[in-house]
Amino acid sequence: MKIAVLSTNPDLYSTRRLVEAIKQKGHEAVVIDHVKCFVMIEGGKPTVVYKGKPVTGIDAAIPRIGTSVNAFGCAVVRQLELMKVFTTVKSQAILRSRDKLRSMQVLAKAGIDIPKTVFAKNPAQVNELIHMVGGPPVIIKLLEGTQGVGVVLAETIKAAKSTIEAFYGLRANFLIQEYVAESKGADIRAFVIGNKVIAAMKRQGAEGDFRSNLHRGGSGCMIELSPEEEHTAIAAAKALGVKIAGVDMLQSERGPLVMEVNSSPGLRGIEEVSGIDIASLIVSYIEDKIVTDEGDTVGI
Repeated sequence: MKIAVLSTNPDLYSTRRLVEAIKQKGHEAVVIDHVKCFVMIEGGKPTVVYKGKPVTGIDAAIPRIGTSVNAFGCAVVRQLELMKVFTTVKSQAILRSRDKLRSMQVLAKAGIDIPKTVFAKNPAQVNELIHMVGGPPVIIKLLEGTQGVGVVLAETIKAAKSTIEAFYGLRANFLIQEYVAESKGADIRAFVIGNKVIAAMKRQGAEGDFRSNLHRGGSGCMIELSPEEEHTAIAAAKALGVKIAGVDMLQSERGPLVMEVNSSPGLRGIEEVSGIDIASLIVSYIEDKIVTDEGDTVGI
């Protein structure tokens, strides 16, 4: 097979590992910078052009779409879907998972526990919003934030009001969430492929930081999930239609709470902590599914 990795940087750890795994399994690997692609829209002839030539002969694609180019990246993935190329994550699933508000609504509808979350547009409701999520401290998240950027812990009503009013003043869209104190600045990343949790790690925030992202100086260690945590991770990925996902959860007194389902989860942290060759398992997933693609329809 000829398998494309959609990535803006061939030197990134995840991209390199996927290319290595594709070649080790006897397939041809090609890295396509989706930002440099052209999408040709013509009746009956969907085409992606890269480096001046139509992209042809691709059997499968692994999208590694960054948040900053989400819309265009998803347009390229959608075009590949129209070209009957198997993709490890569908364009609609990427869009669903990247929209924090939409993903929370989908998860809630599916009966999956999440932190109490409110979204509003009227600055006069600040006191009520803070009260609805249990009062301070509260977490305030920009909808466009990623890797812990745009996430604020407001420990007092005054701090929460100031932050919320500042965001309103900037016309930024944001969510207000309850602060789960018992998680103690840690969360769980479960790596899901298909309908199975392949590996899981517990991530602890750097000293003095409530955010557990490894990109922000946090640390990780391997963890064995409880049956409830494993079920929740699989159900969350399924609800958003993300077949290969990094599901982030908090351990709370009322059970696991899903914070986010990442449609382009990084491989470095989870592979280093678990010692599992996840890149090869992703290629194996493609091998298993390429002939019996689930046939998800493409929503334009």
